[in-house]
Amino acid sequence: MANRLAASLSPYLRQHADNPVDWREWDDAAFAEARERDVPILLSVGYAACHWCHVMAHESFEDPEVAAVVNANFVAIKVDREERPDIDAVYMNVTQALTGHGGWPMTVFLTPDAAPLYAGTYFPRDHFLQVLSAIDDVWRTDRERAESSGRAIVDAVSGMTVKTSTSAIEFDDEALAASITALRREFDDARGGFGGAPKFPPSMTLEHLLRHHARTGDADALAMAERTCEAMARGGMYDQLDGGFARYSVDAAWVVPHFEKMLYDNAQLLRVYAHLWRATGSALARRVTVETAEFMLRRLLTDEGAFASALDADTDGVEGLTYAWTPAQLVEVLGDEDGARAARLFEVTPHGTFEHGSSTLQLRRDPRDVFAPDDVSDPEAWWQDVRSRLLAARDRRPQPARDDKVVTSWNGLALAALAEAAMILDEPRWLDAARTAADVVLEAHVVDGRLRRTSLGGGVSEALGCADDYGNLAEGLLVLHQATGEARYLRHATELLGASRDLFVTDGVVYDTGWDAEQLFTRPRSTGDNAEPCGASALANAAVMAFALTGEAAYREFADVCLGQLGAVARQAPRFAGWALAAAEALAAGPVQVAIVSDGNSPDTDAMATGAWQATSPGLVRVVGRTDAEGVPLLADRPATGGRATAYVCRGFVCDAPTTDIGELERSLREV
Repeated sequence: MANRLAASLSPYLRQHADNPVDWREWDDAAFAEARERDVPILLSVGYAACHWCHVMAHESFEDPEVAAVVNANFVAIKVDREERPDIDAVYMNVTQALTGHGGWPMTVFLTPDAAPLYAGTYFPRDHFLQVLSAIDDVWRTDRERAESSGRAIVDAVSGMTVKTSTSAIEFDDEALAASITALRREFDDARGGFGGAPKFPPSMTLEHLLRHHARTGDADALAMAERTCEAMARGGMYDQLDGGFARYSVDAAWVVPHFEKMLYDNAQLLRVYAHLWRATGSALARRVTVETAEFMLRRLLTDEGAFASALDADTDGVEGLTYAWTPAQLVEVLGDEDGARAARLFEVTPHGTFEHGSSTLQLRRDPRDVFAPDDVSDPEAWWQDVRSRLLAARDRRPQPARDDKVVTSWNGLALAALAEAAMILDEPRWLDAARTAADVVLEAHVVDGRLRRTSLGGGVSEALGCADDYGNLAEGLLVLHQATGEARYLRHATELLGASRDLFVTDGVVYDTGWDAEQLFTRPRSTGDNAEPCGASALANAAVMAFALTGEAAYREFADVCLGQLGAVARQAPRFAGWALAAAEALAAGPVQVAIVSDGNSPDTDAMATGAWQATSPGLVRVVGRTDAEGVPLLADRPATGGRATAYVCRGFVCDAPTTDIGELERSLREV
């Protein structure tokens, strides 16, 4: 029986197309085969950039002995968690319930009716063979106990996702202040971030902190955000040569990353650093904003014009091979003197900070603070030259593979980040890239009115869009609407939000999958954010922005429904509700609307737009255009005065007198 993954639209599944394991995709035929053969199912879930997924593949799935056991006694199913987050979520709950932890690769054994029997994550080869033998033995000799255990697990996990109250906790000023106090207790003063190793970039919490500071002036919130952003940007988790962030740091000091680079991390952090620069004027924040945006355009842009999912953790089966350096390698590229200087600057030591005497590159101090004038006359010029030479040399090394899969949700995050950063820093290329990506996703991923989750090379997957796909794409389109003034982006976004309420909300509960999606043994429902916004918080942020742009109360009501589901975790563990709290900060601060109208010829238009985009209020929306622009509510019936660009500022739908004075506009926005 042949492996059936070669024609898959998932790069992760294609990675396993040549395994001797007879893999199948998740479909009815796979379960029918298990029932016909009367064997259990081996479900393996991972993603293309996952290091330990590769390790288990090399040790077990490429091994003929292991494959023979699997093929004889199981139906083997491979799932890309990024394409089918619903399957991943349901069985991750099982894995965590049975083992107390989760992660990828995820390995779950199922009955032919999809009830779980046993679960784990990475298994070394010999242990995996023992597990395969034990599951096969129980299935053949004690079927009744195995199936009874499966039913009990289903009942227990299903009980974890039943309907709960959605109106328990209000996101009022007291609750929002309490979240900052709780975060302060978990903050790592010495190294930035929250908790210990491994340490993940707290992207949504950083945005929450910046929004809270912008609304209240809370200095502690800003200090936590600044300290974390600087620590991450100066450590080895940030690519000091090429820009962009790795998935997480294996240590608490941001020194050694888990090397895969994900679109969703970089999109979220791009937005954070742009907002940090806007709030503080930090040169480091501006540099990281520019470098991260350029990394996304240079390394993740697909031929079609959307954004790829990730760069792999491994190169030629070795983690970090592309990125790590020894002192000798620096000397080989730069020469003796500059090589020694670079080792000092980057903290590359003979013993190494990573593996086998190699080091990640850190930039704990700026070059001008490291080198005396008689050592390096122009440290900044020297640094740029060294960086360019090292990157050119690194580009000649073997490179990590790229997962070219286009994920709707993550592209939505990228649209919002690139469009905002473009307007804040006046970089039109980033806005052009965001517009192109939006058009590609809308053209390819909307099929018969229903959003799809992924595509590859222009071919769209059958996997239906989830709540986060709808929410993140809608918000990205709403930011694009503000940046371009184009009504079509507002129209597409509001259509997505209108469909979302019908698809994902049942009896007041926001589910991650639509009512029309494949029905697993339980319908997944997220109550907190993780590495990316969960469905409810993604929809909440989009709904808050749509409410401010249109004034339609239905969007505010939808936001309240979504936030209600996340209130408990926001109160109990706020760093797992960062995006929900960011939406709540926007609601508390707004809506603040800025409409800048002109006849298209006023020289003040751009300056007024820049002033509006550099205002920090989290509840602020802004649109620039002509008063007669069709389909743009913020501009309707607001004429330009005397042929000059004219700004209308409204707070809570109560408006100031229109002004043509840029200074007056900026003063007004400082007060919101």
